[in-house]
Amino acid sequence: MATDKVTILYRPVGFKELELIEQSGWKKFPPRLPEQPIFYPVMNEEYAIQISRDWNVPAYGAGYVTKFAVNTDYVSKFEVQNVGGEIHNELWVPAEELEEFNSNIVGLIEVTKEFK
Repeated sequence: MATDKVTILYRPVGFKELELIEQSGWKKFPPRLPEQPIFYPVMNEEYAIQISRDWNVPAYGAGYVTKFAVNTDYVSKFEVQNVGGEIHNELWVPAEELEEFNSNIVGLIEVTKEFK
């Protein structure tokens, strides 16, 4: 499924999730755990940094910010959810749609920031 338009998204991850992304060849996010019914990429790097630095580091000892592009035609079906302040915008992708979401990633997932 190709399109000329892509949307840039970010995803804060811990080390275990980062390892699974690397094992995929930097092409997809791993399936959600049973207690994680939603995959939520965020709309801006500032918010992803905040989650990685302020939540993931204290909880897991490290946090990483990933950046990736998704076909805009596909991702536009998800409504942007604001979960706090002005920058706190994210998409709520049901876990059962993650495989389709992954198939709409254009290019590779890259790590832009690392916090420990």
